[in-house]
This record gives sequence, structure tokens and C-alpha cells, in this order.
Amino acid sequence: MNRRIVAGAAALMMMLTACGSVSGTDIESRVPVAEDPTFPEDTAMARIVEDGKFRVGIKFDQPGFGLLRLEGGFTGFDVEIAQFVAAGLGFEPEDIEYYEAPSQRREELIEYNNVDMVVATYTINDRRRERISFAGPYYLAGQQLMVAADDQRITGPEAFRENTDAKVCSVTGSTPSQTIQEYLASSDQLVLFDVYSKCADALRTGQVDAVTTDNVILLGLVAKSGGEFRMAGQQFTEEPYGIGIPKGEVAFCEFINEQVRLAYESGAYTEAWEATAGSVEGAQTPELPEPDPCT
Repeated sequence: MNRRIVAGAAALMMMLTACGSVSGTDIESRVPVAEDPTFPEDTAMARIVEDGKFRVGIKFDQPGFGLLRLEGGFTGFDVEIAQFVAAGLGFEPEDIEYYEAPSQRREELIEYNNVDMVVATYTINDRRRERISFAGPYYLAGQQLMVAADDQRITGPEAFRENTDAKVCSVTGSTPSQTIQEYLASSDQLVLFDVYSKCADALRTGQVDAVTTDNVILLGLVAKSGGEFRMAGQQFTEEPYGIGIPKGEVAFCEFINEQVRLAYESGAYTEAWEATAGSVEGAQTPELPEPDPCT
């Protein structure tokens, strides 16, 4: 379903709510697109090719990884990873159908067959593996804090025990929202929204004192803030980003890992990183992690 976004942010979100997905991007594929690929029967790849559509869940509000642009189309490293997989299935970038995948809805989108896969700053962990399977990881991030540029109180997660009136914002259903709780003096210090852009707005208006999520996401928000925000403290976790797929889809997992590996070996992975998340000051070019076994 192709949609051209020409209105402002409010009209844009109304359109997304009504239509569910937005297709297309003006980014050309960085890897060759397969011509008339064939796959074994009873695999996810064969079903997707037969259906003639590839449905991907991404974040719509995260600079550097998954961002829906007001002028239309998407940009971000997760978008590029999706395009590597799409190319192996024979889909051009503009043919991918993108669905918004907020943190708290990612497993649900997969379980209810609303999407074929989710690539949305999606940390691999055992709790999520009870419901879905993961390909990857394709990137290793780490949790950190973002504060107002003039804030001197919050120097790391331990600061919330010392400053019991300080509030930190994260996103419902995310790994960072769970991890930060062990550093808090009270559960009242944690504020949750459905998307990180709302956390950034709350920090900007002084309703919270910090935002916590993975460092590369925060770097994008800092870069977008016009000097209002800065990073605070050091990384205090390791977050392996994976690609969520229906549970038990071993062949699809292996296929995805192979497409990402080929993109890395060709240089397309590094080009994609440097054009998206890697363009932010402070972001380091990653090596592709070894994939976990597909189960």
C-alpha cells in the first residue's frame, strides 16, 4: 500500500492510525536485489514471495535507526537492515510495507501475523524468546542516560538513589525500562511513555530529569536537540539487537543472518551505518556480531 506523506505531523499520525502501514523509501538498495528467487515450500521466505508483500515492523520515532520523515519515506539503520533482507527476497526498498512497532507491541505484531519480521532496536533476551525467535544479533548497543545540557545532578544511574526527587523516562515494554529500576530509590521515579520522542519532550519541559535507553538512540536525540540535551555517565549494559520473527522459523532466521552477513562482507552494512546512526558525533562504526544459533 503506497502512501505519500505531504501533511504535517498531526495529519501524518492520523493517516498511520487509519492505514496501518506506510510503504516506500527513496533510498536505493545497497545490495543486489534477487530476481525471481525461489525457496523451499513451507518456509517463511516462500510464503512472503508468494504473497507478493514484505511487512516489516520498525520504530517511527528514533533518529538514526527508524524515523518516519515528514516528507515521506523512512531513514535509519534498522530500515537499511530490513532492505538487506528484502533484497534477498526480491523486493526493492520502495516495495517494503512498514508498520510502526512500539516497544510494548513488538511481540504482539509478530504473534498475530501483522508483520513478517520486526527490526526495531529490539534487544534479544530470554523472556522475549519465550514468545518469538530472533535472527542476529546485527548490532551491540548499551544503555545510558540523557539529561538537559545544564544538568549536573545526574552523573549515572546511581544518582537516582541520591536524588530521590529525580525522575527518569523510558518506554513501556523496553529492556531499559526494566533495567533502570534496580537503580531507583522508588518506583515513582520512573515515568513511562509509548515512544521515546515523548520522553524527549518531557525532558525538554522539565517534567523528567533524564531519559534512558540505548546509547545510539540517545545520541540521535542529542543531535536533534539543538544543544538542549547531552549524554550523562557511561554505558552500563550491553544490548544485542536482533530481528524478531515468528517462533521456530529456523530457515527464515538462517536466511536473514546470511543476508546481513553478505551485506557486511560487501561493505554495504558499514555504508548503511555511516549514512544513518553512524553519522551522529560519538557513534563508532561497529563490527557485525556473531549470530546466535537459530532455534
